[in-house]
Amino acid sequence: MIKRPKFIPKPISTYHPVLYKLAVGFRKFERHLNWLLSSCKFADKTGADKLKYRVKKHQSVLIRKSKGIDLKLQENKVENLKIVINRLNGVIINPGETFSFWKLVGKPTKRRGFKMGMELSCGEAREGIGGGICQVSNLIYWLILHSPLKVAERHHHSFDPFPDNGRVLPFASGATVMYNYKDFQFKNCTPYKVQLNFWLDKKCINGEIRASELFKYSYSVYEEKHFFEKVNGNYFRSNQLWRRVIDKENGGMTIDHEYIVTNYAEVKYTPDLVS
Repeated sequence: MIKRPKFIPKPISTYHPVLYKLAVGFRKFERHLNWLLSSCKFADKTGADKLKYRVKKHQSVLIRKSKGIDLKLQENKVENLKIVINRLNGVIINPGETFSFWKLVGKPTKRRGFKMGMELSCGEAREGIGGGICQVSNLIYWLILHSPLKVAERHHHSFDPFPDNGRVLPFASGATVMYNYKDFQFKNCTPYKVQLNFWLDKKCINGEIRASELFKYSYSVYEEKHFFEKVNGNYFRSNQLWRRVIDKENGGMTIDHEYIVTNYAEVKYTPDLVS
């Protein structure tokens, strides 16, 4: 990926909307070129039967009724999610293969049935075709953090739009995606096949990761150094994600604490407490 020259103080795309569109277009072209020329083997097969062992399962609520959230956009999001999980359900990631969210899902367009949903872009929450499908990439990222699979590419939102109304996971424990230059990818570095499965019920989107053999370790994700701060009149939020490595064959003993990532983002609300 081409980097910005050091003598330019900020991204060129921030100087004018036209430059932003050109920059996005260039990043999309780079991604297509990478898919075409990369020696990486991308997962592209699905299995009708589920692999034998469940590694991790998680679910998240489909419709969130909070102040400032358009219910119609939430309903449209559910329709978008149905299309996405239809593309991803049952995907098999063989040893050495890489999962790419966008390579499997494809471009979200009206022609493909995607609707207007809420997306977070350019510092604001706004309508966009395919909006809301980050809920799937968030879910996958959380599953992967509870496995020995290796995250190859992950982005988190540059801002936090709403307070923690019913949030059960640590702040910034998801993975945002924007076609196609912000992808979510992970690699199967284990000697076993793994599989992602998804389904909807009346209230939630459900996901699980399964494997052809049992993994020796399990993982528990937790948060450290969480704080809010005010900088030049704006509020920001930060935390670190860590995980415990648990030896299942040795009485569930914690054998290590692994650092995952540090998150930092502007918040679009006034937090109750600022440290």
